[in-house]
Amino acid sequence: MSSALSPKVQNQIAMLQQMQQQMQTIAAQKAQYEMAVREAKRATEELNDVPDDAPVFMSVGTVMMEKKKEYVLANLTEKIETLELRIRSLEKQEGLLSGKFEQLQLQIKQALEGKAQSAS
Repeated sequence: MSSALSPKVQNQIAMLQQMQQQMQTIAAQKAQYEMAVREAKRATEELNDVPDDAPVFMSVGTVMMEKKKEYVLANLTEKIETLELRIRSLEKQEGLLSGKFEQLQLQIKQALEGKAQSAS
């Protein structure tokens, strides 16, 4: 059947598959960042419940180090902001790619319907 398709339509289908893979990659990255944001927010909530003078430990590479609560909170806040910025960027990419995907899908559908009508 693929030999009955024009090279243009075959190319469009290949592009569509590539876009689909890109969208899946973006969705996976976004989910990973969203999970990291949830974890950082949870850690922030827990830290807010401990006294200011309580010992707080933070993972630095493969080592746990004692840090001041305010330092850890600032670090978590910065991490959350950075991740949320990345998520918004991925959402923007996702939206643009989704629009292109739907447009290409429509072009392929029209090309296939036109081929089916001309074959009847």
